[in-house]
Amino acid sequence: MKETAVELFNNYAFFLVFLHVLGAIVWVGGMIGMRLAVHPGLQHIDDPKHRMARTLEIVRNLFALVLPFIVLILLTGLVMGLAVGAPGTDLATVVYVKEGIWLVMTANYAAMVYRRNVAERRFVSGDMAGAREMMAPIPNLMLPVNIALGVLALVLGIYLRGF
Repeated sequence: MKETAVELFNNYAFFLVFLHVLGAIVWVGGMIGMRLAVHPGLQHIDDPKHRMARTLEIVRNLFALVLPFIVLILLTGLVMGLAVGAPGTDLATVVYVKEGIWLVMTANYAAMVYRRNVAERRFVSGDMAGAREMMAPIPNLMLPVNIALGVLALVLGIYLRGF
């Protein structure tokens, strides 16, 4: 597997790095946009039922948009990590930490998807309080955690590129 990763990296390093960074831009940028622009704007919708319906729709769309980019980040990161991270080196340690960050972010993403889907089922059944309860941690805790982790992963990525 390492040999394949080294060959891929040697032949396609530019495209692997580009796709990895593009994935990070879409995922982290999407979360930042959602938390700092979309979420505050939704709070100006006075009708709670209408606000919840729009929130569920927008969050579903964001989660569907970022899913292929999450897969892309994990795959390109795996290839690059296998290709350049010699075990026991400082470089390898940073690669492992960075991949660990993306994996934690992915688990948090999966939990957000779960909460959003449960909230939608509750909303459809008429349980507004239950839907709000399921959605509340997403903008107030889960997105900020993923944004912070994503920014940290970007900083480590820049470090790995030697800038």
